[in-house]
Parts: sequence; structure tokens; C-alpha cells
Amino acid sequence: MGQRATRLLLPLIATSAILLLTLLSLLRFSLTRSLPISLSLLRQQSKPSLSLSCPVLPLSYPFSSYLRHRSTPICAATMASHSHPSAPFLDSDNPLLNDFAFPPFDVVEAKHVQPGIKDLIRRLEGDLVELETTVEPTWPKLVEPLERIVDRLQVVWGVVNHLKSVKDSSDLRSAIEEIQPEKVKFGLRLSQSKPIYEAFKSIRNSPSWESLTDARKRIVEDKIKEAVLDGVALEDEKREKFNEIQQELEKLSQKFSENVLDATKRFQKLIVDKKEVEGLPATALGLAAQTAVSKGHENATPENGPWIITLDAPSYMAVMLHACNRSLREEVYKAYITRASSGDLDNTDIITQILKLRLQKAKLLGYNNYAEVSLATKMATVERVEELLEKLRVASWDHHVKDIEEMKAFAKESGAPEANDIDHWDVNYWSERLREAKYDINEEELRPYFALPKVLDGLFTLANKLFGVSIEAADGLAPVWNPDVRFYCVKDSSGQPIAYFYFDPYSRPAEKRGGAWMDEVFARSRVLAPPGAPVRLPIAHMVCNQMPPVGDKPSLMTFREVETVFHEFGHALQHMLTKQDEGLVAGIRGIEWDAVELPSQFMENWCYHKETLLGLAKHYETGEPLPEEIYSKLLAAKTFRAGSLSLRQIRFASVDLELHTTFDPSGDLSIFDVDRKVAERTYILPPFPEDRFLCSFSHIFAGGYAAGYYSYKWAEVLSADAFSAFEDAGLEDDKAIKETGHRFRETILALGGGKSPLEVFVAFRGREPSPEPLLRHNGLLPMPASA
Repeated sequence: MGQRATRLLLPLIATSAILLLTLLSLLRFSLTRSLPISLSLLRQQSKPSLSLSCPVLPLSYPFSSYLRHRSTPICAATMASHSHPSAPFLDSDNPLLNDFAFPPFDVVEAKHVQPGIKDLIRRLEGDLVELETTVEPTWPKLVEPLERIVDRLQVVWGVVNHLKSVKDSSDLRSAIEEIQPEKVKFGLRLSQSKPIYEAFKSIRNSPSWESLTDARKRIVEDKIKEAVLDGVALEDEKREKFNEIQQELEKLSQKFSENVLDATKRFQKLIVDKKEVEGLPATALGLAAQTAVSKGHENATPENGPWIITLDAPSYMAVMLHACNRSLREEVYKAYITRASSGDLDNTDIITQILKLRLQKAKLLGYNNYAEVSLATKMATVERVEELLEKLRVASWDHHVKDIEEMKAFAKESGAPEANDIDHWDVNYWSERLREAKYDINEEELRPYFALPKVLDGLFTLANKLFGVSIEAADGLAPVWNPDVRFYCVKDSSGQPIAYFYFDPYSRPAEKRGGAWMDEVFARSRVLAPPGAPVRLPIAHMVCNQMPPVGDKPSLMTFREVETVFHEFGHALQHMLTKQDEGLVAGIRGIEWDAVELPSQFMENWCYHKETLLGLAKHYETGEPLPEEIYSKLLAAKTFRAGSLSLRQIRFASVDLELHTTFDPSGDLSIFDVDRKVAERTYILPPFPEDRFLCSFSHIFAGGYAAGYYSYKWAEVLSADAFSAFEDAGLEDDKAIKETGHRFRETILALGGGKSPLEVFVAFRGREPSPEPLLRHNGLLPMPASA
């Protein structure tokens, strides 16, 4: 392996050559691991959604008022004749239990949750008993009935869980809290079923094993590994203890998430003096005044206030990037970085309890720490991840130091009183001023060119060009949970629907959790196909937290917000364009978690593609395209602060890994001691003593990224190399782009979890992955020697 890797990397020089060699060897070792991760409900933590990687400084994603008034379902006639029922549920007055083509998001209430889930579990218990009684080591007698049980619970619980994320209320929280132990108990009962476990092992050891398809082999291996990790081999007291841990972890994660949401909502700063909001752009002032109106200040205006600043992403980011008032930046920064770290919403003890329980769980399963449990179903190992993060840290450090030095020098040249005492709440503000000066770009001035209707048009045009699909509005066909939610139909080149998706764009801080994510509603499945159809078609939802329309203006986006929509759409494409008919490995299911970010990060690259960007960037009033000179400046600024941004992600990944490997939650060191130690080697400024970002780090304490946050950097290597295939083909060559896009669709997007990530990547790229494109895209390769 070392000689082959060396041959691949000979063209690179000096320290970057060493880094590339290490990264490539890490990837080649880990990509060959064959243990897939499943997103099924057999895993006991809440099924993680795919989310944007920004736990500390979340971004906002605006939407347009134009979309709120479009109600004609363009795709409705076609879709009405192509209904999409899931597996038959039950006849009931409870909407959660009725058969439905699309989830009844509009009528499900808190009062339906407890009786609905209770009744569903009772009936699924009967199905499970029947399966265990009649099980045989064959696909029709084992996997197909198991998929039906898993899917029913996943769909119904998914509706409830989704509503909690986007339409939270105290009644819904109480209902979920009441029924959740029964849901967890049934999940444990299912995943610890020895008859099912033994049947899967019988298939694995049977003479017919080699005749199975790759997808079916992956399912069998996944279910065997999954059962072991869910405690199937534990007996008596150990199993009882394991199950107690699972119940408590579920409860603690739920409480963690609720505390973060409540702490975010709790902060509100009323401002009446115009001098205090100096520097805030018109969009931010409009949002702050609109918030003030909603809080009873009926006469609030963007021009004269009063204004209310919140910790919701659009408001928070505007202050950090643009507020001239340093004391305001400091106050808002401290409020944000200490969310959920004190009083009745303090997550500190919850984190400690979670870490203790995860460690106990790992020990019961025979592992040294929880990271080993987490990575048992991923591509990497703990050692390979640590090595990868350290190599990237070293490669990024000098660039980060240069970033900070340039920023400080610029602040001093600008006469900033704080130039010699730059603190954490100054970094983003002065970095943004430096970027504006260095590249003559003002993101706020670019907003008029990025109205979301045009951005979506451009995104859908790109999807058509690359993957041969058309996307049409279908509003009114499927029930939605909020009037601002859009619904779309995805059609193939023949005009037949192949998938659908919801898009919920707006920030609603009173009821919706922060961040951006994609998740499944239905997965593609042969077993669950409606009568007369070959498969059940997939449905996804994309959720963002962008600034809502203000006044009569559409939502106008920053360039980073455009990237975010492309990112989430990449996840959705992998779910919707799958051609895998085995439901347990279709779409995003069964893909190792540290490879699942490939399509999302791949799509972000197209925001810098000239034809794509100029095609979507039209002034919302005049229709004029973005000037080419501004495009050139955006391209030049692509690697601005690349070292600092890389280290930011490395910090998150490193503290996650340390908390789940070497940290002793019963020892003398605190979780914040660990974070400070990591911060010292990933950030040149001294750590902020009051930093409590861990108390809102939902990715690892209330999501699916525990001991897995490194996945963002891991998959970034794959996504950069995938995009380099289009660069090699010629980004200005439409024919080559379409051909390469077709190959990407037929491999990365189509194969789902039915093949290992390495096989899928090689099928697309024709070779194993190389880290060179990532370092080149980030400006981290050495400059060529001058002649």
C-alpha cells in the first residue's frame, strides 16, 4: 500500500507531499472497511438528520415572499395519478395511524402522539412476535417482514420527531416525553431479537451467500453488526443495564436539545438608540424591527426602531459581522457562546451524564471507549481520525496565523481602538472588513442578486443539466406543517415522477430548532411499493433557518447562504435519485456516516462555477445579472481565511473525539478543560474563559455526530476529488459536464448504501480518492518555485 500511495503522490513536494501521502494512506485503509451504518430505527439514539456543520456560528438561509403566494400545483395532475402510499397502516381517527400518501403534517397534534404511538407499538409487537415465530433465513421470511416493521415505526415516529424540530410546543414535548420510553423499549426489543439475529447469521454462513447481490450482503452484515452494538449478545443484568442506559440517553439528548432551543429564545435585546445599531445592514434592521413588532412594538420601523436583537442565526450573524458597536458585539457573542450553560437550562450536568453513560455502554459492549463504538460502523478508526486531524491542523496553522495577523494589521490601519487588544467578538467583524477591502466585495451589497426564487431556479437548472431531472412546484398536493413550506416533484427525463421533497426555509425561533438539515420522509423501497407500482418513491425534506421576507422585499441571500441551500440539496439528491430498490440501503440509508457528506459538499463547488452562478445571480428589481468582475472577485476570495475555517472544524472534531476517547467524565478535569486544551492548539487567540459552546453542541449531544464530527473533513476529501472529475473534463464543456454528471448520478447518487464507499467512488472516478484536490481548492498546496 505504501509504494502505491507513494507513486500517486510523487508530483507533490515538501511538507504538502508528506501530508498528502498520509491522507491518502488513511483513506485507502479506511475506505476498504466493510461495516456499513444504517439509519434504521434499530439504532436506539434518535435517527440523525444530515445537517450543516456549524454548531457555534450557524448561518441563516433566506426565502422569498414570492414563494409564499405561489399555490398552483404544477405537478399535481401527474402526481395525483401517481399516488405514493406507504405500507398500509391502520384505520383510525388518529391521523398518525391512517394510511397516507403523504404524512398529515397539517392535522397531527400533540394529543395524537401518545395514543397513536402506543397503539402502533402494540400492533408492531404482534408483528414482531409473528416474525420471530415464523422466521427463516430467507429474504421473504426475514428481511421483508423486518423492513415493514422498521419502516412503519420510522415513518410515524419520523412525523412526530420532525414536528418537534419545526413546530415545537410544550404540549408536544410532554407527549413525546410520555411515550418515548415505550418507543425506545420496543426498539430495544426489536434490535435485541435473537431469532432475527440468528437468522441473519445463518444467511451469512449459508452456501448461497456468494450468490447474494452486494446490496443484500451489505444489509446482512449491517444487521449482524447492528444487533451486537445494540446489546443482542448481552445477558441478564448486563442487558438490563444496557437498556436502562439507552432509555436515559434518549431522555438526556431530548432535554439537551430543548434547553438549547429555550436558551436561544430567552435572549432578546431591545435597542432604541440608532447609534447602537450602526453598521447593521438594511436587511438586519428590517428583521430586528419586524421582530420588535411581533413583540408588541407596533410602530417599529427599520429606519427608526425600536429593534430587537436575538440569538437566532440571522440576527446573531448580522451583529457579529457588521455591528460597529463593539459592546453590542461583545454582549451578543457572550450570550451566544454561553447558551444553555446556567440556571434552569444548564446543559453542563447533562453532558457529563451523557458521556458517563456512553462510556458505560462502550464497556458493556467490550470496547475501551465510546469512540470505538461509534467508529465500528464508520469507514475510519480512532487512530486514523486522530492522524488525519493532526495532519490537517499542521497544514492549516500557518495560514491561520497569517489570517489573524493580517486582520489585526488591517484593524490597526483602520484606527480601531481595539486593534492591539483583538478579542473573540472582534475577529469576524474585522475579518469581514478586511475581505471587503481586499477583494472589494460587500456581501450585503450582493444580496439583491441572490433572491431565493432565482437561486432555486438556478439550482434546479443545474440539476437538470448534470443529472437529467426536472423539478416542478407541487404546492397544495401534500399537507405541510407551515404555510411557508414548499413542496416539489422531481421527474426523470421521460417526465415521470421519481421523488418529492419539502422545503422549509424560514427561521421561526419560537418553535423551530436552529441550523439546516435534510432528512427522509419515505425511502425508496421495492417491498413497500404501492399496488401496481414497482417501488415506493422517496420523499425528503430540506429545512433551513433563513431570514423571512421583510416588508415587500423578497428574501435576499448572502453568498454563503446560497452555498448552504446547495449543500442541503446535495443530501436530498442522494436520497431522491437512488436507484437502489432494497429499502434498508436505499438513498442515504446504509452509507457510512463519514462518507455521507460527499454529495452535499460536492454541490457547494458549483456555486463558484461561472455559468451556474451568473445564471442564478439576477438583481431582484432590475433583472440584471451579477457583473463578471464581481464573480471574479468572489472566485479570488474563495480561499480567504481557509486556514482559520479549517482549524475551526478541526477544533469541533478534535474536542468531540477527545471527549469520547481519553476524557474521564468522573475525573478531575471538566469538559471545558478539554475544550480549552483543544482550542489552544487550533486557535492563535487565547481561549475565551467563559466559552461554553459545548452546552449547545447539539451535533454530538443531541444528534448523530457523537465521535463522528470528523466526518465533515473526511468527506471533504472525497467531495473535492469528485468535483475535480468535472474540472478534468472541462467546466466549460457542456457535453463533457453532462457525461460526467450522468456518471456521478449513476454511481454516487444511485447506488446508496448497496456498495462500499470505496467501490462507489472508484466506479465514478476510475481510481481511489486523492486529497490533492482538497488542498488545492483550499489554497494549501505549496506555491510553485519561481523560474
